[in-house]
Amino acid sequence: MIGNDLRYACRLMRRSPAFTAVAVLSLALGIGANTAIFSLFDAILLRHLPVERPEELAEFLRQYPGEARGWGYWGWSNFELFRDHNHVFAAITGCSFDNLAPVRLEGGAEENVVMENVLGNYFSVLGLKPALGRLLGEADIPPAGGEGEVAVVSYRWWETRMQRDPSAIGKRIFEHGAPKTIVGVAPRDYIGPRLGVRTDVWIPVGRDQYSLIARLKPGVTLPQARAEVRQIYALTLPQRARSKDPLARQVIVDLESAAHGFVNVSDQYGKPLQLLMVVVGLLLLLACLNLASMLLARAAAREREMAVRVGLGAGRGRLVRQMLTESLLLSTAGALVGALFAWFGARALVGIVASGRPFERIVLEVSPDLRVLGFTAAIAIATGVLFGLAPAWHAFRAAPASPLRQVGRGSQTPFWRWFGKTLVSAEVALSVVLAVAAGLFLTHLARLRHFDLGIRPEHVLQMRLDPSRSGYRPEQLVQPYEELLARLAAMPGVRSASISGCTPIQGCGFNRYVSAEGVVERPEERRLTAISFVSPRYFETLGIPLSFGRDFSLADAGRPRVAIVSASLARYYFPGTTALGKRLSIDPDARAGPWPGGDAPYEIVGVVGDVKPGELREPPRRTVYFNMFQESRLADQFEVRTVGDPESLAQAARRTVAEVLKTVPIDRLTTLEAQVDGAIVPERLVATLSAWFGGLGAVLAGIGLYGLLGYTVARRTNEIGVRMALGATSGGIVRMVLADAFGMVLAGVACGGVLAMAGRPLAARLFADLRIAIPEPLMAGAAGILAIALLAASIPARRASRVDPVEALREE
Repeated sequence: MIGNDLRYACRLMRRSPAFTAVAVLSLALGIGANTAIFSLFDAILLRHLPVERPEELAEFLRQYPGEARGWGYWGWSNFELFRDHNHVFAAITGCSFDNLAPVRLEGGAEENVVMENVLGNYFSVLGLKPALGRLLGEADIPPAGGEGEVAVVSYRWWETRMQRDPSAIGKRIFEHGAPKTIVGVAPRDYIGPRLGVRTDVWIPVGRDQYSLIARLKPGVTLPQARAEVRQIYALTLPQRARSKDPLARQVIVDLESAAHGFVNVSDQYGKPLQLLMVVVGLLLLLACLNLASMLLARAAAREREMAVRVGLGAGRGRLVRQMLTESLLLSTAGALVGALFAWFGARALVGIVASGRPFERIVLEVSPDLRVLGFTAAIAIATGVLFGLAPAWHAFRAAPASPLRQVGRGSQTPFWRWFGKTLVSAEVALSVVLAVAAGLFLTHLARLRHFDLGIRPEHVLQMRLDPSRSGYRPEQLVQPYEELLARLAAMPGVRSASISGCTPIQGCGFNRYVSAEGVVERPEERRLTAISFVSPRYFETLGIPLSFGRDFSLADAGRPRVAIVSASLARYYFPGTTALGKRLSIDPDARAGPWPGGDAPYEIVGVVGDVKPGELREPPRRTVYFNMFQESRLADQFEVRTVGDPESLAQAARRTVAEVLKTVPIDRLTTLEAQVDGAIVPERLVATLSAWFGGLGAVLAGIGLYGLLGYTVARRTNEIGVRMALGATSGGIVRMVLADAFGMVLAGVACGGVLAMAGRPLAARLFADLRIAIPEPLMAGAAGILAIALLAASIPARRASRVDPVEALREE
């Protein structure tokens, strides 16, 4: 019996190709969007580390008061403290990361790989088993600390670089030139503890700084462990009170679950993905309502068929089953096409996420697994039932009425007229909510892109060189770098060129405490100062205004040391007076070692404007800039300010680098604008997808309005014929249909506006600096929906105005 229903449903779909295409495409877009977002949601927020009992793992974090997020590096003494004084952990281990380290397989070429330095018990604490050979153990750590002489490689690296060679065990790799013997291959599924970053090589180390991972003892809860860790860390308070860091005594220690990996991508994208799941849920609901109204419209043309079925003895349940079979078949087809859309869409989403993390190799596995496939199947069934209920209930109610007597009369009960209009109004309301969300987030994104960053990111090309495998020693690069700077600056279409370790947006510099000559600070006011090594013309190239003094010069090399400071630092240390000519020095730091060049102070020769750090919402930081050529601290990132499109000079810049530094490859080439976009990836992700979904929602609402009005006109053909026979004009008929349409649309716009106003606090919780008011996006969204509604309603209205009264009355 089910087979007969399926065959008939397939024949019906073939006989109505236009209806089938619109229905399947509408559902495919709704289901595909949900599946794509869920795939990313699953990869970032739901998927556990592929280790033994991941729910028992916890990560140690600490943060200063007021910081939004913690950081996880701990010294050896902290590791020993937690290890030796706890009663809640079965074991504690640690790891540290080198995002890109030069590694060469014996007999092969050197390449940059993601490397992880780990303690000897790392793999045993995680409960991992080798795919080949053995994993690292305590015996691999040299007694005096430092690095061990063995390594474990990832399954993927073994597969791609060693072609799954079973004799790989015992071969050597060279890391920074040091030989390491491969003793094992990690399990296939394990790529490291950082979500989205694939580790290629694991090296054992001794005393170092680590991210700490603990495995809870059976029966111990995370809150219990957190309480004990805080008690243990309180033992370090006397030591922290003697620190030069005035906030050291206020550091908060925390313990978070590491079941999903270290806090990395998930904390940045968790809330945006939750919001997008709500948005695509609304989009899918809109698609369901749209299909329900379309199926109701088609049911009008099938009343004769239903009447014949009733006349031949079909029961109401039989008709309902047939209608649900048809809707489930449509939803299944929509799910299959939607899965294809989701496959491409999920990879596009990963590309957007990866664009915000230029120094890491983002590897988010979004290929369908059982959870994603189950999610898609559940959506297909739910949507099939949801949008099939209205026509099925219509058939259920109409079956005993023997519509054979009513065919051609165009009768329609008030309930079904009200129900159809309610569906369209609900579609309009949801589309208004989506349109307002799109307008809200697009406006917020535009505001961030025009935010005063303290730099001018337009027309700046960036190149990061990788001299680690070039054969040059650092001191040998001074003269070639000076020559390269001069040649880049002399290229046609170039305004200036410079070198730096990183730009402010990258936020990859380091921090030290500084002291100004003759200034006594109160301990509670001391703050870490950002340190940056740059070349001459750096401020000109990045568009940072030079407020007072002069820029660095190549002639500074060999002369007394000089520095340039930010405006905020100058105001803090030298309020009401000039900073030029004043002196400052770098405080010694036991953790970072002595400052190169000793304690000799720096003379301030310039003051520049403040710049925003990598986290755009944070205030500018006090910053000191040093001349990299004077300090012999060469950096590797070149910036080139161009007259026009910076990417048009990319090939010329590559050729110039190759001519001056033949053995130094370009590791990364991008633009400063792309880097700024990378700093606002969550906002860009939400705004882009909201815009797509808002536009799609408006189109779906238009389709639903068109379908219902077409259904209404078909049902009211006889009434319209009578009106025209009694003297109604074509214009009057058009106005009647349009008035009916705009009544539904205006009701939907009003309800959508109320929903949008109620939903704004949700958006504000996502982006704390969301200061855009609702009225502007609401008016723009309502105007767009009304325009689409006018277009959708005009076609049935014109059709109604062309009804032949004679033919209509003859059918009556």
